[in-house]
Amino acid sequence: MKNFALVGAAGYVAPRHMKAIKETGNDLLVALDKNDSVGVLDRYFPDTLFFTEEKLFIKYIEQLKRDENKKIDYFSVCSPNHLHDYHVSMALRAGANVICEKPLTLNPSNIDILEAVEKESAGTIYTILQLRLHPSIIKLKKRINQENKRQKYNVDLTYITARGNWYQNSWKGSQTKSGGIAINIGIHFFDMLLWLFGELKDSYLHVKEKNKMAGYLELERARVRWFLSIDKKTLPDVILKKGMPVYRSMIVDKQEISFTNGFTDLHTESYGKVLAKKGFKMQEARPSIELASLIRNSVKVNLGEKHFFLA
Repeated sequence: MKNFALVGAAGYVAPRHMKAIKETGNDLLVALDKNDSVGVLDRYFPDTLFFTEEKLFIKYIEQLKRDENKKIDYFSVCSPNHLHDYHVSMALRAGANVICEKPLTLNPSNIDILEAVEKESAGTIYTILQLRLHPSIIKLKKRINQENKRQKYNVDLTYITARGNWYQNSWKGSQTKSGGIAINIGIHFFDMLLWLFGELKDSYLHVKEKNKMAGYLELERARVRWFLSIDKKTLPDVILKKGMPVYRSMIVDKQEISFTNGFTDLHTESYGKVLAKKGFKMQEARPSIELASLIRNSVKVNLGEKHFFLA
């Protein structure tokens, strides 16, 4: 059994990490969040010691280091995006390994800083790239490798996840805190595309609004037209009629690749990989962070093939 600390316990994604810690047979000793709406702890770890003040949290972590049976082995970082690299550094300096929710950092240059801190510490940084573990995506990866096509694949990627008015008034609506929807919503999909189809050759941006973005990627083995949105009005009619708030679709050479089911259920598997020393490390996250950063800082241009939602 490994001992965990969790930063960002009141956040949206924190329960998935708590569940993963529980289901992999480990213990959550201590948690931190400036907000105290953390009743979800009772579902998984009612005995977890909870702090709202970082200084007291760190002091307690230091105390635990003196007890071999209670020292923290892993930090789970679920805080707002702009705090991830800070909390990852904090965990490393506390002598622990780190499992960080996406994105590891908002700016590619900060990866170099984290790399230096990691080398100076005894811990290792891991990040959550759960779409690489999705059965449908693994199957597609095997197909691509086996086919070894000379021609590029044609890909249409669509991800719409409806969010209410609260979104823009929270840290997620802030470009400086969340990185905008290119990072907060799109980072997993950009990682998946790069993992499947190889390195970036070119990128064009067609739509850049606070609620939606769209563009074109020229990858080593694919031409990708992508569309991201948190606007309910962009959901297809068939999805709206079903009352569903989310639509995920990837069409590869006119064949639909379904990964809607199971998308939110892969944290436990991600934790299992980390605990077996097979998790995704920092450098594996770099290409998608570089791409998402490029996209969010791009100016709209009328170049490249457009997603069919823009026709």
